[in-house]
Amino acid sequence: MAKAYWISAYRTVTDTAALAAYAQLAGPALTAAGGRFLARGVPAAVKEQGEAMRTVLIEFDSLDAALSAYNSPAYQEALAALGTNAVVRDIRILEGV
Repeated sequence: MAKAYWISAYRTVTDTAALAAYAQLAGPALTAAGGRFLARGVPAAVKEQGEAMRTVLIEFDSLDAALSAYNSPAYQEALAALGTNAVVRDIRILEGV
């Protein structure tokens, strides 16, 4: 079974307190769901038309596990703490090859 990867790219952060509250809940929620944080931070290099934005990469054992983690009550609680205006980000969940 192919692994799955969750990639979050933060375009803007306007409320660092809400982001910190989210992180306190999201990290444990995602690791409890089987997620493994592989990388997080601002890229060391940005090529072609990329943007230097905070990026998080999380590995899961399967696509179902990654999708279930996003939909879990614990992660939904983290999203509620983040609110709707604290960040602008792009989350992609994709299956490995």
